[in-house]
Amino acid sequence: MPESPSASPSDPAGSSPVPSTAQGGPVSHAIARVARLHRIAAGRLLKEVGLYPGQEFLMMCLWDCGPVRQSELIKAMGLDPSTVTKMLQRLEQSGYVRRSPDPADRRAVLVEAADGDGALRAGVADAWTGLEEHTLAGLAPAERAELVRLLAKVEGNLCAETDECPAPKTRRGA
Repeated sequence: MPESPSASPSDPAGSSPVPSTAQGGPVSHAIARVARLHRIAAGRLLKEVGLYPGQEFLMMCLWDCGPVRQSELIKAMGLDPSTVTKMLQRLEQSGYVRRSPDPADRRAVLVEAADGDGALRAGVADAWTGLEEHTLAGLAPAERAELVRLLAKVEGNLCAETDECPAPKTRRGA
């Protein structure tokens, strides 16, 4: 059995050695590890406001777009329809969203945020601010900007290879 290679001296402190089967993709391996840990950290913060990871993205979409057809929300989220439907059911039971027939087409369903006082929105904003600071602690502003730039390039590469990328979102009034 081959030994696992150790991290090189240029690797950040605490990084795991890349498994032998992932030697051809050390960056992909690092991204997967970071994404997993980021989701765990996000989950802890979101739990404090009553959400599960992923639900905040749906709420962000509703807060930015206003009432939207469920079918359009599914497209914007880039998720399986059954996943979005289950998320909406849970969020509706929690009182965070409302669903109603679309007056323009009674077969369609409109979804909107039901957070009248904005407490959930403020909680999500605080959670994301805390997550950002925890995630990027120790990085200088220039390093943070460079990381955003590089991740945008990586995202573009991945989107070019799939039709699963949601369309770019635009803000109301923009």
